[in-house]
Amino acid sequence: MLSDTARPVIEATLPIVGARIGEITPVFYRKMFAAHPELLNGVFSRANQANGEQRKALAGAIAAFATHLVQHPGTLPEAVLSRIAHKHASLGITEDQYPIVYRYLFEAIAEDLGDAVTPEVASAWSEVYWLMADALIKIEKGLYSKQANNVMWASWKVVEKTATTDATVTFVLEPADDTPVTPGLPGQYVSVRIPVEDGLLQARQYSLSADAESTERRTFTTKRNDGGEVSPILHRKVEVGDVVELSNPYGDVTLGDGDGPLVLASAGIGCTPSASILRSLAAGGSDREVLVLHAERSLDAWALSGQMLGDVERIDDAELHLWLEEPSDAPVEGTAAARAGFMRLADVALPEDADLYLCGPLPFMQKIRSEAIALGIPARKIRYEVFGPDMWLAPSN
Repeated sequence: MLSDTARPVIEATLPIVGARIGEITPVFYRKMFAAHPELLNGVFSRANQANGEQRKALAGAIAAFATHLVQHPGTLPEAVLSRIAHKHASLGITEDQYPIVYRYLFEAIAEDLGDAVTPEVASAWSEVYWLMADALIKIEKGLYSKQANNVMWASWKVVEKTATTDATVTFVLEPADDTPVTPGLPGQYVSVRIPVEDGLLQARQYSLSADAESTERRTFTTKRNDGGEVSPILHRKVEVGDVVELSNPYGDVTLGDGDGPLVLASAGIGCTPSASILRSLAAGGSDREVLVLHAERSLDAWALSGQMLGDVERIDDAELHLWLEEPSDAPVEGTAAARAGFMRLADVALPEDADLYLCGPLPFMQKIRSEAIALGIPARKIRYEVFGPDMWLAPSN
C-alpha cells in the first residue's frame, strides 16, 4: 500500500501524470531501446512498438495501478497484475529487467514534466512503480515455479499444418527434445518465438486451440496479420518437420473448477480459447450448461467451425448461436440459430448465474461486457482475454 507520505502526492499529481503518460512512454521506450537494443530480440515486439499499442498499454497499466492505490488503499488490482504477469512470464521477463525499466521510465518522466518533478513527486511515483514491480515479480516467480522445466524456450517440431480458412492455419507440434512438458489449461496461450526477416527473434502469443492439457502435443491456430512479423512467416515459411521455439503455457483466463453454466462469447480469431475450453469439456464428458456465442464476418472465415460445432454436439447441454456479417444462404447445421449482423446478448436467453468468457477485438468485448452487465451478469463473473498488449486500460486519446 502507498505510504502516508506518498498518497497525497499521488492524489495531487495523478491528473497531470495520467494526462501526460501517453507522451512519456514513447520517450521511455526510445531511451531504453537505445541503451538496451537486446530487449528487442525476443522480448519486446517491434510491431507493437511501431503501431503504438505497447506504449498505450504500458501507459494504461501505470495509470490504472496508481488510480487503484489511491481509490482502494491497502489493496492491489489483482486481476490487472495477474494478466500482466502471465504475459511477462510468457516472454521470460526476469527480476533484473525491472530496474532497467525504472531507470528509463523515470528519465522520461523527468524530461517530460521538467521542474514539476520535485524530489517529493519523484519519491512518490518511485513508490508506485516499485509497488507494482514487486507485486509482478512475486506473481511471476510463482508462475515460473509451477513449470515442469527450468527453461524459458523449448524446441517443438511441427507435425501438422492445416489451413482452416484463407487466412488462418492450425499448427500441431510435438516435443523436439527431452525437455519436460508443462501441461496447459483450457484457455491458455503459448509464445512462439522465431527469427524474422532480418534475423531478429520475435515472439507472439497464440491461444492453445485444442489439446491444452496434453504433455505430448501443442495445438494453436493463427490468423495471418500481413502487417505483422511473425504470423506471415508461420503461414508462408514454417512447414511440417520444422522446429520452432515455444514457451510454457500461460494465461489466467482459463476454465475454472465447478459445474455452473458457462457462456463463451467470441468474435473472429478470438474463437481459439473458446474452442480449447469446448474441447476440454467435450473430452471430459461435461454435463455443464454451455452457451456458445460466436460472431464472424462470414461462415467461410470461421477458423474453427468444424471443431467447435463438433464439440458442441458432444456436450449434452450445449448450444451454439452464430452471428454473420455476411449471412449464409443456407441453414448452418449444428447451430441453434445463425443470425445476420452483429452479436447482441439480447438475442439469446442467458443462463442464470453464468460465468462469461470473452475473446475478440477490443470494441467487441467492451460492447458485450456492457450488455452483459446491463442484463444482470456481475462484473466479477466476466473474464476476457486480449491478444497482444492489453489495450482495455489504454488511454482513449
